[in-house]
Amino acid sequence: MKLDILAFGAHPDDVELGCGGTIAKEIKKGKKVGIVDLTRGELGTRGTAATRKQEATNAAKILGVAVRENLGFADGFFINNRQHQLEIIKMIRKYQPEIILCNAIDDRHIDHGKGSQLVSDACFLSGLIKIETEVDGSLQKQWRPKQVYHYIQWKNIEPDFVVDISESIETKIASVLAYQTQFFDVNSKEPETPISSRNFTDSVDYRARDLGRLVGVAHAEGFTTERYAAVESLFDLK
Repeated sequence: MKLDILAFGAHPDDVELGCGGTIAKEIKKGKKVGIVDLTRGELGTRGTAATRKQEATNAAKILGVAVRENLGFADGFFINNRQHQLEIIKMIRKYQPEIILCNAIDDRHIDHGKGSQLVSDACFLSGLIKIETEVDGSLQKQWRPKQVYHYIQWKNIEPDFVVDISESIETKIASVLAYQTQFFDVNSKEPETPISSRNFTDSVDYRARDLGRLVGVAHAEGFTTERYAAVESLFDLK
């Protein structure tokens, strides 16, 4: 299955929080989108790897993604090395996306910045013909996505561009709240975390509204890019 967009997240829920609105919008426009989670989120204070797996499945259905996979890397301890790069290369070559979305370049959680650079490096290496990978006994062809974009997470990184998600904000929020163990729940008896407060849950909406305010729309998501963004005409810029 060839995808238009492949979104990577260090943990289940990273993609939903960072670019769920953009994904939902592109799917509604007919694009094929997939998600690859690097870890099972097993070190999370709340919930378990098993509950995160079910929540990720539920969130994927809400977004309407074509496929979701989990690479099972060690939460908190994966590193940017040959072994991990090759596993990501296999995913890139398997789905041949035009665009890759991945973690924020710098963030509060150490896995986010690590995951960001790991995926970025793998995108380059995936285009090298002398790196050989196999899936199900079949040799894969090299593939390099056209663009790599990094979504924004905990830190307020200044975006290089934003996407109007006004029409898909409700889908984004619903996909985030599919992770019932992770976010605000007045009845939860689990320990509090930085993302389990009502303020954080509310921030999914108000941060998108603030980015939208800056560009004259209701809601937006921001991204940084590793290369210049090119347009054919000045009139393509909004």
